[in-house]
Amino acid sequence: MLRAIDQLRYLFDDKGIELITPNVVQVLTEDELIEIVPTIDAWIIGDDPATERVFTAGKAGKLVAAVKWGVGVDNVDFKACEKLGIPISNTPRMFGNEVADMALAYFTGLARDSYRVDREVRKGNWIKPAGMSLEGKTVALVGIGDIGLATARRLKAFDVKINAYDPFSKLTSEEAGVDEILAFPEKLEEADFVVLTCALTPSNYHLVNSDTIGLMKDGVIIINVSRGPLIDETALVAALNSGKVKSAGLDVFEVEPLPSDSPLRQFEQCIFGTHNGSNTKEAVIRASLKAVDILFGYLKLK
Repeated sequence: MLRAIDQLRYLFDDKGIELITPNVVQVLTEDELIEIVPTIDAWIIGDDPATERVFTAGKAGKLVAAVKWGVGVDNVDFKACEKLGIPISNTPRMFGNEVADMALAYFTGLARDSYRVDREVRKGNWIKPAGMSLEGKTVALVGIGDIGLATARRLKAFDVKINAYDPFSKLTSEEAGVDEILAFPEKLEEADFVVLTCALTPSNYHLVNSDTIGLMKDGVIIINVSRGPLIDETALVAALNSGKVKSAGLDVFEVEPLPSDSPLRQFEQCIFGTHNGSNTKEAVIRASLKAVDILFGYLKLK
C-alpha cells in the first residue's frame, strides 16, 4: 500500500486526513511504532509488530482504531485491542488467487528447474537438467482457506492428487476440490510436494520440523507462501544438505529480510522470494480500498 499510496491519497484528502507514511522496507520496530502510534488517530497495519505494548502506547495517545492490511494476523494482538477498546479488523479474502499463482510458479519452477536454468544461461552455461513430470504426483496442501482453495483449483489442472490438511475447515473434500482431507501428518509420506498455504497459529509453529520432514519421502519438494515460522529453518537446512528435501520454494522466512548469513542461501536448487506473493497492482488497490473503507467506518467518516 505504501508503494501505491499516491493513487490513494485522494481518499484521505477528500476527508481532510493527514497521512503519515514511514520510510520502511518491510517492518518498523516495536520501539519505532511506540514513537509513532500515539501521535495518530488510526493505523493501517502491515507486517509490523502490532503488540500489546504498541497498542497500549497508542491508546494512551490519540489512537482510536486500526485495520490490518491483508489477510495474515499473526503479528497483531487482537486480544490487546479488545481489552483496550480499540476496534480492529483485517481485510480477508483479498489475495487468494494472487498467492495461489505464486505457489504455482514455485510448483512448476521447482519441478522443471526453470529458475536454475535461467541463472546458468545468464552465466553463459547451457544446462539441461531432467525435470519432473507433474501428472500423477501427490501434493500435501496444508491449509484450505481462501489461498489453499485457490491453490487447489490450480493444482487440479496438473492432474495431481491433493491430500489436504486443515483442522478448522468445515468443507468436504468435494467442496474443497481435493482428493482427501486428513489430519496432519496422516499420509504425509505420500507427498511429492508439501505446499503451505495456512495461517500461522501457536499450534502450527514449526509444523515442518525434523520429525515431520522425517515422515516425508526422500526428495520431497517444500513450498511455503504463507508464514516463515511454519518451517523450522534449521531442520530444513539439514534436510536440504542430506537430500531428504530436494528443493524448496520459499516466499517467506523466519527472519525477514533473509539474513545475509542464512545457510539457506547456499542451495542453488531452491527459489526464494521476498514475502511478495500477494503483490499485484490490482490486488494492492483492492485490499487498500477495503482497508480504508473499514477504517473510515470506525472513524464514522462514511
